[in-house]
Amino acid sequence: MQNSTRRRYFNRFATFFAAVTGAPMLFAQQTPSGDRPRRNIHIQNGIYYFSGTGSNDGYPKDDHVLVTDPFEKHVTRTMDALKKSIERAGCTMDSIIHLEVFLCLPHADNVPMPVGKARFDAHKAQYDALNKIYGTYFSPGKAPSRACMAVEWIPGDSLIEIVGSALVVSSPA
Repeated sequence: MQNSTRRRYFNRFATFFAAVTGAPMLFAQQTPSGDRPRRNIHIQNGIYYFSGTGSNDGYPKDDHVLVTDPFEKHVTRTMDALKKSIERAGCTMDSIIHLEVFLCLPHADNVPMPVGKARFDAHKAQYDALNKIYGTYFSPGKAPSRACMAVEWIPGDSLIEIVGSALVVSSPA
């Protein structure tokens, strides 16, 4: 049985079951609506876990940045989106426990991809730019532990993505 056939069968079964029992459909496919954040708030034992915060998260489609926009703009928008996300979950920037930051170079037809030492230098320039902006979002001495990695590609026209966890300090909004 093909995957699509199995899915169709399961979807029909779930629809029938929901109709008979009056329950909402359990595995209904949902499409993202508008420009709302597309993730649920994941809190476990007082810790908020977040993933995939990039430079276009929480911004309307007509305000998306492109890979050809300055890297500093990507960092600022990502950090702003992260701040909004953790505040919605009842956290603060100073209650962040750990972050993993992924950086990539722009992939665009009109932007040549550096190679060799030039590629290393480009990643180093991004790392330095990240550090300048990153430090402004935390109180002195309160920056969380962090890992920073250069990757080949990040979805969503973003040159940076952040994953991490934060201690919940108040009720989620």
